[in-house]
Amino acid sequence: MVKRKFRKKPIVIEAYQTDKELIVETLEGPLKASPGDWIITGIRGEQYPCKPDVFEKTYEPVDDCGKSVLLR
Repeated sequence: MVKRKFRKKPIVIEAYQTDKELIVETLEGPLKASPGDWIITGIRGEQYPCKPDVFEKTYEPVDDCGKSVLLR
């Protein structure tokens, strides 16, 4: 077996940052989201929580056309 490297395809997702603890029903079952976590809606409508540090390393904000934008 040979290990290879891969890069995520650039897709646009929707997400919001929660301000309270909640349970998110994911494809793998219920997961707890903490205040500050991002709740991501994937390309098939599935939802899952993401810790803020991972979110910032993985995603960047885009406009309605999918072009990168800077947050102020």
